[in-house]
Amino acid sequence: MVAQNKLLKVPPYPVEEALKGLGENLRTARVRRRITIADAAKRIGTGPRAVMAAEKGKGSTGIVVFAALLWLYDLLRPFEELADPAKDREGLSLELTKT
Repeated sequence: MVAQNKLLKVPPYPVEEALKGLGENLRTARVRRRITIADAAKRIGTGPRAVMAAEKGKGSTGIVVFAALLWLYDLLRPFEELADPAKDREGLSLELTKT
């Protein structure tokens, strides 16, 4: 039997909330653009169930679905800047204190 990733079942609360928020934002972007779920799915090369799962913020949804929807709605730029090492204040500070 294949072991299940516990993170997919019960992610940390802040992660779960962030995904739900992202899903809601994606749905709002789609509706404002008057794009159906079926059309969004077709345009990014997946099925409607994947789009619906992303819009619900399901953690089991592949990150590529979230990224493709952001791209479709022309909202990918902020995603590209996530975890930018140049903006990681804590990491930069720790790097400077290395001996």
